[in-house]
Amino acid sequence: MNVVTVIVICLIVAVVAAVVTLFVANKHHETQGKNKVDSAEAKAREIIDEAVKSAEAKKREAMLEAKEDAMRQKNDLDKEIRERRAEIQRSEHRISQKEDNLEKKLEAAEKREAEFARQEQQLNKQREEVAKLNQQRVQELERISGLTSEQAKEQLLKSVEEDVKLDAAKLIKESLTQAKDEAEKKAREIVVSAIQKCSADHVAETTISVVQLPNDEMKGRIIGREGRNIRTLETMTGVELIIDDTPEAVILSAFDPVRREIARIALEKLIVDGRIHPARIEETVEKAKKEVEQQIREEGDAAALEVGVQGIHPELLRLLGKMKFRTSYGQNVLKHSIEVAQLSGLLAAELGLDVRVAKRAGLLHDIGKAVDREQEGTHVQLGADLCRKYKESQTVVNAVEAHHGDVEPETLIACIVQAADTISAARPGARREAMETYTNRLKELEEISNSFKGVEKSFAIQAGREIRIMVVPEQVTDADMVIMARDISKQIENQLEYPGQIKVNVIRESRVTDYAK
Repeated sequence: MNVVTVIVICLIVAVVAAVVTLFVANKHHETQGKNKVDSAEAKAREIIDEAVKSAEAKKREAMLEAKEDAMRQKNDLDKEIRERRAEIQRSEHRISQKEDNLEKKLEAAEKREAEFARQEQQLNKQREEVAKLNQQRVQELERISGLTSEQAKEQLLKSVEEDVKLDAAKLIKESLTQAKDEAEKKAREIVVSAIQKCSADHVAETTISVVQLPNDEMKGRIIGREGRNIRTLETMTGVELIIDDTPEAVILSAFDPVRREIARIALEKLIVDGRIHPARIEETVEKAKKEVEQQIREEGDAAALEVGVQGIHPELLRLLGKMKFRTSYGQNVLKHSIEVAQLSGLLAAELGLDVRVAKRAGLLHDIGKAVDREQEGTHVQLGADLCRKYKESQTVVNAVEAHHGDVEPETLIACIVQAADTISAARPGARREAMETYTNRLKELEEISNSFKGVEKSFAIQAGREIRIMVVPEQVTDADMVIMARDISKQIENQLEYPGQIKVNVIRESRVTDYAK
């Protein structure tokens, strides 16, 4: 064999060995891969089995929870149904009882109605019998007297009328004279004594306040650029500022006196400070509100201290202080309340009653006027509600309710407060009425007097506190004068509203004239 052949054989052997080696290696790798696949499949089956088992366990748990929820809801529903059934049974029982009671009441009402019908029939029969007897009596009287019933009635009434009129006039005159002699003497002593010990200032009612300015240039600063300052001040206070041709003055106009006072204080502070802009205005107005609120509380405390009343609720004291800025017919309401409290105490002392309770009732009688512009209702009802709210006694509450006659007075204290309120309002200079109201009252007084038969002319004098009536002597007798004065007084009381009292003077004058020749 040559070298080439050997080399070829070696190469063939090498190739065959490489092929055999590669084949053996492939077989080995296939065996290992198959084993890995089998192992992965086994693990996968295990994982799937465990997942199936876990899912079945969770499914069983979910089903158990669902069953438990269903059972719980069923139990709750059964319980609610039982409670509703019990409530329905109770309602049915109550309805049944009410029906039984209603049937009993209906039966009783039917029995009463039947009894009433029977009694009505008996009464009708009795009326018919009485009417027949009365007719027979009238016929017998007409036969005996020779007059008809109308003629006899006319003669009897005519004769009786004169006698009764004269007797009534005498009786009224005697009773009035006696009552006046006794009552006026005692009342005059009590009232005069009380008035002498009490005096109060008069404050005119107004709806504007005037603030003086150092110069007219200040008006422009108050108005501000494009009017921002005056708008801010009006918005913050609710007060209208009137800046006109009045030299060195600004007018504040508002119906609420408290807001007007806040605006006045704030504007004066701004003028003194000199810094007038919206932020400063807001700050100053807030300070003015606090200052006025403090002033209100101090005025309430001072009023209670002046009168000598203790233990009043702080809110009632605040409302009392607020009344300093309220006026009625030109009379300051707080001063009026203090005056009424003092008069009530003096009158109570004269009559031997509790002075402290009388003063308390007098001081609080107009407390409703502090809130009557903010709440619906009369000041009498609002005042009574406030006194009840803050635990005042029933005596004080009744005095507040009755001081204008809205309810009947239950105690002498209430009557005293009525009298003190009238005295305070009717004293000279206490109140300022409008000229139109005054003239209308005088006119109505004369119209009422002239409407009576036999009045020749009448004159309202003494600022409407007295009316003098001249009668025709041929038409009005002395006895008629007494009745006429009483009737005119009653009509004035019913038709007019006035402070104090009005004196009615009826004058009958007969004159005979002759000449000596």
